[in-house]
Amino acid sequence: MIAPLFNIGVTKMHPLVQLRWIAVFGQIATIVFVHFVFGIALPLPMMAVVLALLIAFNLVSMWRWRNREEVADNALFGALLVDVFTLTAQLYFSGGAANPFVFLFLLQVVLGAVLLQPWASWSVAGITGACVIALTIWAGPVTIPAAHYAQGLLLCFVLNAALVVVFINRISRILRARDDRLALLRQRAAEEEHIVRMGLLASGAAHELGTPLATISVILGDWRHMPEFSANAEMLEEFADIQTQLNRCKTIVSGILLSAGEMRAESPTQTTVATFLDDLVANWRTTRPVRAFEYIKGFDDDSTIVSDEGLKQMICNVLDNALEASPNWLTLEARRDEDDLILRVCDNGPGFAPAMLAQFGRPYQSSKGRPGGGLGLFLALNVARTLGGNIAAENRQPHGAIVTMTLPLTSLMLEEEQEEDDEF
Repeated sequence: MIAPLFNIGVTKMHPLVQLRWIAVFGQIATIVFVHFVFGIALPLPMMAVVLALLIAFNLVSMWRWRNREEVADNALFGALLVDVFTLTAQLYFSGGAANPFVFLFLLQVVLGAVLLQPWASWSVAGITGACVIALTIWAGPVTIPAAHYAQGLLLCFVLNAALVVVFINRISRILRARDDRLALLRQRAAEEEHIVRMGLLASGAAHELGTPLATISVILGDWRHMPEFSANAEMLEEFADIQTQLNRCKTIVSGILLSAGEMRAESPTQTTVATFLDDLVANWRTTRPVRAFEYIKGFDDDSTIVSDEGLKQMICNVLDNALEASPNWLTLEARRDEDDLILRVCDNGPGFAPAMLAQFGRPYQSSKGRPGGGLGLFLALNVARTLGGNIAAENRQPHGAIVTMTLPLTSLMLEEEQEEDDEF
């Protein structure tokens, strides 16, 4: 089996179909002009049959390849052969090799060289050469007067030049789009490799941190029961704060291990969008030094989803970045736009620099000026992409920033409910 030629949205068959329509209209105009203006008697019925077959073939091609994104080399090779043979038939009925439009065979050779693999392009060149030789041997029923040869040759040159320019420009756009797509895929692959390395590092660090955190927790519990500390209310309050932060560290470590797939024994938690966001906001507010935080929930209908640790971490990373940039005020607005969950985080900080907006989500793109800066948004963006969503950023006026998270609810729903929505 021959491998597909294109895996991007526009196939190479589409330019061929368009060029074939140009050839059809060009042939009709030329036949009418030569027959009625030059007065050369052409076998119109036979040439009309060839045109009808070419139109039928192009209609079938349009129907077959309309929604297809992959075209095998043999399909392109066959389509070009149809064009070569129909051109040969039309030239046979209109003067053979003496017809100046015989140079249109060069266009077929150019198309084969650009679109096909070497074996197929050489085959097209050989077949067109054989067709020209056949036309010199069998000239056909019509003789082209020498007086009109130069005019036809000029017209053939103009037509060839115009078609080559149009086609090469179209193919160049397709190739540029392919290169851009490949560059984006290479960037995504590099980012995913970076994430894997960080995931392995985080998982290893979480394992290593488990033992010292457990030791600190035991020692802290012993201190709280020692007489010299238990009688001191101020010390007990400090111990309570330390225990709260210690529990938070344990939760973070557990979340890292869970995201790494090392706690599979725990079943996913079934919840709703509103409950999930309410619990996340409540937990985030109690563990961060928030001064003025506004939580706006702008949707009435609710959906059952599966609570996802990666989703929690994504939203918390965005909120943490906003809090660091704007410790005095920030908002989280949640709303539903058809089948998407839209989360907008607004802050009152300095906003994003233009260079950061241009490379939003790239690792180590940060204005914080410390090692590891920018990894939070980088990880958040990749979590959103994994769920089929996206994260976009913009600046507020007169200052501040807005980060918008768009997530398809179907990626968060239970499979049963997703099937019901699809049926509905």
